Amino acid sequence: MISALSRTVMVFGLALLPAVTFAHDTWVETNTSLIRTGDAVYVDLKLGNHGNEHRDFKLASKITLEGCTFRVLAPEGKQYDLLPDVVDTGYAPKEGFWSAKFVPAQPGLYTVAHRLDRVVNHGKPVRSVKSGKAYFTVSPTLDRVKPATSGFEQPLGHEFELVPQVNPVVPMGPGQPITVLLLFRGKPLADAVVSFVPSRETLKEGFDETYERKTGADGMASFTPKTGDRFLVVAHHHADEAGKDYEATKWSATLTVLVPEVCPCCGE
Repeated sequence: MISALSRTVMVFGLALLPAVTFAHDTWVETNTSLIRTGDAVYVDLKLGNHGNEHRDFKLASKITLEGCTFRVLAPEGKQYDLLPDVVDTGYAPKEGFWSAKFVPAQPGLYTVAHRLDRVVNHGKPVRSVKSGKAYFTVSPTLDRVKPATSGFEQPLGHEFELVPQVNPVVPMGPGQPITVLLLFRGKPLADAVVSFVPSRETLKEGFDETYERKTGADGMASFTPKTGDRFLVVAHHHADEAGKDYEATKWSATLTVLVPEVCPCCGE
């Protein structure tokens, strides 16, 4: 009887596996959003088990690096590939995440960007397109940091992309809105759910009015944090868009924002 029950549980689990595995999202994050010129920042590439439509911040498995990009964009326009220098933080092939060390040479606002476009098959072939972004500022001094007035609002050309409309580093703190523009193939995407997931919260099922917003006709969504935390902004889009090697397409876009308890540019 135990054997029969075990087989039943295993079969049921395998039936659920495609839905859970396919719902994974990727994101990038840094250990800090503000560093002094000459210091190092540590940049991570992570994969989470978001079978619950990304309602938490939990890790699951580890992304395969084949076919993905992971880079830093400097304020002067130069790009740095992080893949040759990543280290594996896990003991097992599917544990942990990838991490790289980066030492910026110039002050300014830097962008961390990741992109992945591949066909996966968990019951049927599906094109999975993922993108992730994070930002950090390099300053000669950490006292009264001068905020960047541009650069963050420039799209990177990802097929599905979250673009900050206010500086995601400084000024940033409780009471400062996180405002994003959601683009699909370069055009604003209306009526899409954007989740603003705190690192220590699990969003409620369905639509969470506290941490989720729907984009307007202009593709914009905004959330104002009440306390400091690391927030993962995420959006999804699905379509029955088939190609030569796949039957449907799913997109996900993420943006990590570290909200400090005190704004670094004004000290409030």
